[in-house]
Amino acid sequence: MIRQLIVSYVLLVAVALTAFTVPVAFTLTSQLRGDTEQSVRREARTMALLLSGDAASRAALDRMVVAYAQETPGTAEVLPAARAKTATHWGDGALEVTEPAKRDGHTVGAVRITYPTSDLTRRLWRIWGFRAILALAVLAVAAVLGALVARRLTRPLRQLNDMASRFSDGDLTARTPVTGPHETRTLAKTLNQAGERLDTLIASQRIFVADASHQLRTPLTALRLSLDNIADGTDDEFVREDVEQATAEVVRMSRLVNGLLVLARAEAKVTAAEPLPLKEIVDERLSVWRPAADERGVHIALRGEVADGRPHVPLVLASPGHLEQVLDNVLSNALEVSPDGATITVRAQSRGEETELSVVDEGPGMSDADKSRAFDRFWRGQGLTGRTGSGLGLAVVRQLVTDDGGTVTLRDAPGGGLSVAISLRASPRSGG
Repeated sequence: MIRQLIVSYVLLVAVALTAFTVPVAFTLTSQLRGDTEQSVRREARTMALLLSGDAASRAALDRMVVAYAQETPGTAEVLPAARAKTATHWGDGALEVTEPAKRDGHTVGAVRITYPTSDLTRRLWRIWGFRAILALAVLAVAAVLGALVARRLTRPLRQLNDMASRFSDGDLTARTPVTGPHETRTLAKTLNQAGERLDTLIASQRIFVADASHQLRTPLTALRLSLDNIADGTDDEFVREDVEQATAEVVRMSRLVNGLLVLARAEAKVTAAEPLPLKEIVDERLSVWRPAADERGVHIALRGEVADGRPHVPLVLASPGHLEQVLDNVLSNALEVSPDGATITVRAQSRGEETELSVVDEGPGMSDADKSRAFDRFWRGQGLTGRTGSGLGLAVVRQLVTDDGGTVTLRDAPGGGLSVAISLRASPRSGG
């Protein structure tokens, strides 16, 4: 927009300069040519009068021809009566003026003056050059002034855009100054009020999540303890079987509550994305999950830019804690469906302005229908995870990745299994 305003302003000034300067320059050019022609014609007429006079006049003409050649760049010559004809000719580099001389009504000859126009051409070039330089200087000043005016006019819009960018990154405390014309001031006030209301609603939701976490977990824990006490205090096999079944349902309910709380926190907690070292986060989470994988003989392999020995460590834009939770959910699912002795491959690859992190398992994979529903809340597949999962893991993953401006996709892995591809925004800062 600033560029368009500057171009419009410069074009307007250029049109004004053209409208007022070019006609003046043409007028001066025409005037100089006219003055030169009149001066040469006047000299030619004077010499023609001397040519039509007596012997003394002709002697004076000869002296005048010599003096004219010495004192001016032009030359004069006397023509016979046969070539006497009034003429004015602007040739290449010279002006020729011919004036006939008459005596008693008869033409006795003519005087022709040839006047070089090189000096006139130089003067005309100076006139046009001066105006061209002046026009360029005025256009340069107009461009500078236009840039200043354009930046001043668009400053409120840039401030509004900065606020919107911070909002999109999760900074709900962003506000914009109320400046500029009436329309932008009104818009700024409206956006500020909307931001305050949204911040209040998010804060209320966070308070609710914190209260719900305490209120829901406490009775479930108490119920679990009560069932354990009942099981310890009875010898009836039927009672023990019922208690174990009730305990399993309480455990499943606890997992479901924990999943709901995690999802609620993911939806309520809006924070600004920061440049984070992908390799360090991956290494830290894998150090937690490797013992569980080693128990089943499952190997976790690193490939791409997170592999050991790679000089380039990508930085990605993510909210603190989001990427760790995403990896925990994805690795948990991958480990749960992987057969003993299988390999889970974690790979990172930079692709322009994005970095793709993929977790590939060697499990049974998913059908296209299952992949289309895998991110739905409470949906559980028919495989290994469908028996024990809460159906919220991938929903949490998608919520967290989407909050950070990324995407998550499920693909068929080469040779079988499932590939969870997580695309994250690459940070402009280099990881070195």
